[in-house]
Amino acid sequence: MKRVWIAILALGALLAAPAFGAFDQQHRAWDTLLKKHVVWVNGGTASRVNYAAFEKDRIELKRYLDSLSAVTPPEFDGWTRSQQLAFLLNAYNAFTVELILGEYPKIKSIRDIGGVFGSPWKKRFFMLLGKSRHLDDIEHGMIRARGVYDDPRIHMAAVCASIGCPGIRTEAFTAARLDAQLEDSVVRFLSDRSRNRYNPGNNTLEVSSIFDWYERDFSSGFKGYTSVDAFLAKYADALADAPESRARIRNAQAVLRHLDYDWALNDTATLSTAASPKDR
Repeated sequence: MKRVWIAILALGALLAAPAFGAFDQQHRAWDTLLKKHVVWVNGGTASRVNYAAFEKDRIELKRYLDSLSAVTPPEFDGWTRSQQLAFLLNAYNAFTVELILGEYPKIKSIRDIGGVFGSPWKKRFFMLLGKSRHLDDIEHGMIRARGVYDDPRIHMAAVCASIGCPGIRTEAFTAARLDAQLEDSVVRFLSDRSRNRYNPGNNTLEVSSIFDWYERDFSSGFKGYTSVDAFLAKYADALADAPESRARIRNAQAVLRHLDYDWALNDTATLSTAASPKDR
């Protein structure tokens, strides 16, 4: 009888366990690294990465990257839309960190990688979905591909390791929470007055150059977004404090101006003071 119960318990454990080699849709390894090495600053509207500390966990990072690279195209194609997009956003951010660590601490900006005639976003240094890839493959070839995801909020989620970028989150993207995570990333970014703000003195909505570079993406029709103005109108409360200013943004009555982009590395080492407890 004892042997029978042991066999039953073993069979139950086998059935309850995920299939061997199945990809972790919770992205737990990446989530752990982000919680350990990323900190929110500026009241939670921006974040910085402790690259010096991240370097010490390079083995763990590479294990996660290897798990991404092991996913096959048929496996990926069988996932839900949210699972696919969470995978690609995490892949973009994780491989970006790996790219930075390969040159750190010699660089002050991601644009220092590749030399005068090269581009960090065109450097092929990893495998993904069965092919040798660069970062532009993920962002422009997959995430931004017309008719696939069509979600402009990805521009507040795929982070290029720069201060001008939206903050990399202190958690991994997951399918179950993807919509809420994307919304939160947008609100945090648009609430940062150093990168997005309404100037009542000249009725100008001064926003990140992201809204210039990727203007087309904000007219995809996703969630009713038909233009940059329509997208920003939804987030008027984040962009301004006064009711009259918010009303002008909602009614698209403000003049749009794009701010210069800060390409300096989003490194905690460049913080003048340690982040306060409320920023963590």
